[in-house]
Amino acid sequence: MSGAVPSEAASVASALVPLPVILPLAAAGLKLTIGLRLQRTQRVISTVVLAVVLVVSAVLLVVADQHGPQVMYAGGWAPPVGIVLVADRLSALMLLVSSAVTLCVLLYSIGQGMADREGATPLSVFHPSYLVLVAGVSNTFLAGDLFNLYVGFEIMLTASYVLLTLGGTISRIRAGATYTIVSLLSSVLFLAAIAMVYAAAGTVNMAELPERLDALPQGVRTLIQISLLTVFGIKAAVFPLAAWLPDSYPTAPAPVTAVFAGLLTKVGVYAMLRTQTLLFPGGRLDDVLMIVALLSMVIGILGAVAQTDLKRMLSFTLISHMGYMVFGIGLASPDGLSGAVFYVAHHITVQTTLFLVAGLVERRGGSTDLQRLGGLATLSPMLTLLFFIPAMNLAGIPPLSGFLGKLGLLRAGVADGSTLSYVLVAGGTLTSLLTLYAVAKAWNLAFWRAAPPELSAIGTVLDSEETDEETEEAEAEAVTGAGGAPATAPAAPGGPPAPEGAKAAGDARGGADPAAGVRLAKETPEASAAVPVPDAEPEPRPAGNAGTASFGGQAITTTSVLPRSMVGSTVALVAFGLAFTVLAGSLFGLTDRIADELMERSPYVSAVIER
Repeated sequence: MSGAVPSEAASVASALVPLPVILPLAAAGLKLTIGLRLQRTQRVISTVVLAVVLVVSAVLLVVADQHGPQVMYAGGWAPPVGIVLVADRLSALMLLVSSAVTLCVLLYSIGQGMADREGATPLSVFHPSYLVLVAGVSNTFLAGDLFNLYVGFEIMLTASYVLLTLGGTISRIRAGATYTIVSLLSSVLFLAAIAMVYAAAGTVNMAELPERLDALPQGVRTLIQISLLTVFGIKAAVFPLAAWLPDSYPTAPAPVTAVFAGLLTKVGVYAMLRTQTLLFPGGRLDDVLMIVALLSMVIGILGAVAQTDLKRMLSFTLISHMGYMVFGIGLASPDGLSGAVFYVAHHITVQTTLFLVAGLVERRGGSTDLQRLGGLATLSPMLTLLFFIPAMNLAGIPPLSGFLGKLGLLRAGVADGSTLSYVLVAGGTLTSLLTLYAVAKAWNLAFWRAAPPELSAIGTVLDSEETDEETEEAEAEAVTGAGGAPATAPAAPGGPPAPEGAKAAGDARGGADPAAGVRLAKETPEASAAVPVPDAEPEPRPAGNAGTASFGGQAITTTSVLPRSMVGSTVALVAFGLAFTVLAGSLFGLTDRIADELMERSPYVSAVIER
């Protein structure tokens, strides 16, 4: 603990440090104990806990900014024996942004579950796993030694395995298997790197490592640095270690995809920032990082331009824009680090917002396939605005925070003056322009052009992963009808002929069963307009859609009026992203102080060793 803090204030501040880890874990255990009972109470518990974590994170940021890093020794055991949690300016800022984002995503997921009238799954599986994920992320930001950093990653990854495969559909299991294999590989590499560090330096405490690593031969330090950067590069999904991401994230439910894309990759960037500045200052791999940044930016955005699905396009822009952050780390200058920290905070918020908007697009249009969308600007002006603002922010349109963050990084590159930095400046400018092209294409196809005939009617867009036997039985029943005689009805626009018996059979059952995989003909526009929203309709009627319902392989409930809780949480994130623009001066002042603290190293080391 910094000596500048009075003793009473120091005790209070140090007591707050572990709360972002302990509170979500305790809430997850409580919710598992309650089980399926008291569902409203369980929602309140999750919301209140994450709101308290947000307040604690804000207090820690203020205290760390004014009085230096705040340190907590678990159980009173000092390093190198005990576990150390450290909240300096960087970790406190990451905690604050991640807490705000995870709270909004939780509210969005609660609204989505209530709108879909889902049963026990969201509360009994999603919420405890989500809270464990939040605890793992918080532990990663606060970890004061490499092994505790590894533990934070594992807590986070264990929860993510569950969240990524919710629903158990074929596509989610396949994507989850890929994600799990890559994550386990990175975990093994991380353990091996920690073993090398301990063998060479005799400790894994990050406050003790700088002095000991500086005394090692250069070859040993470089090997350790390469090992850690490889692990964190996989976590951050930078090129060429990002091939797993575009096929893994889009399959998950919208809230899961949003928090994964917005937050989990930034944990890898945070680990790069911490280790590169604290353990390997002025390292020999800075030029390698800049080359990786350039390749991530250019190849990622070229992949985004080629996509016709909104979620996959956003996944490739995620890979691309990780390059901006690695660019700032590779510059290893105060301006570069300040720009990287600013861009991390900005990108967590904007990328999460865009994936939540993609979930709303899927709910309104029945798909995120841009070829099957259109007319959303007329059908849902609010959704149009919610997409337009963060999309322009991602593209870096002045005066939004995306423009300010990129400008700070490009100015740092120009100030560096090397040939490679000028190449990065050019690559960053090109990436920004291509990002604008990609989001403009999505805007034109999904919002601006006229609605295509294939746009889903209001109701339930059914799953396309039914078995052959179920399909044959459903088609036979629909064709023969209740009396067993074949009967057909006029074809719906843009779809196959609709069996007359299908309506009779559906009416007899009280609506089509999504598990049967039956796709009925599209409702007419008049019928669609008359259908009430799901909040007033216990069993939404099937909407006609001849393609896959979603990347996740599950049915989608399309509504003409979007649920207010989902829209409200998305609006809150849009406003939070705009706050980075309004408060850009103050935020850049904070990131400048963060960069100076990172470059100096002594505040972090002294706070831990001299506590």
